[in-house]
Amino acid sequence: MRFALEADIVTGVFKPGDRLDEQTLADRFGVSRTPLREALSQLAATGLVTLLPRRGAFVASLGFRDIIERFEAMAALEAMAGGLAARRIDGPGRRALQAALDDCRAEAADGDSDTYYLANERFHHVIYAEAHNGFLGDEARRLHMRLKPYRRLQLRAGARVATSLAEHERIVEAIFAGDTAGAERELRAHILVQGDRLSDFIATLDRSGLG
Repeated sequence: MRFALEADIVTGVFKPGDRLDEQTLADRFGVSRTPLREALSQLAATGLVTLLPRRGAFVASLGFRDIIERFEAMAALEAMAGGLAARRIDGPGRRALQAALDDCRAEAADGDSDTYYLANERFHHVIYAEAHNGFLGDEARRLHMRLKPYRRLQLRAGARVATSLAEHERIVEAIFAGDTAGAERELRAHILVQGDRLSDFIATLDRSGLG
């Protein structure tokens, strides 16, 4: 239910400012209002929905340009985290990052973009941790949460899962080699392309009449 609502908001089925009527949505998904309200609260935490006392839930007014600007900021934070991780990662950190990459490989082989996203999220969080900069990690995780619906959605575009995994391989190679500049470059490109893939995916939905 939450993922379906995310997709409807991101692809424009619900427009910025639209009121999300609880009863209509509860009927659509065949649930009571309690789980629906929980889903709306989760969407509010990511910035997709605004909850107003006594008025209900509304689609946040976040335009595509705003989203791309956030991806640009995310790319800068991730690049910095990757560069620091290349300098500071230790033995346990290497094992954690290798395990996260192995999980991404396993999920990519299964071909489910949503389960791959969960492994992908863990992968990036390991990099934040291995930067050993608490402030940077907090800011990266906060923005990651805001972009979560869009990062998940862009994985459904074409062969993006396989491409994402290949990018992860290069990121890990650079970090393990202590290549600060390489890790920064690979992570920046990895995040910026997500904005492009999201744009392509939404355009595909528009042409198919699904958006």
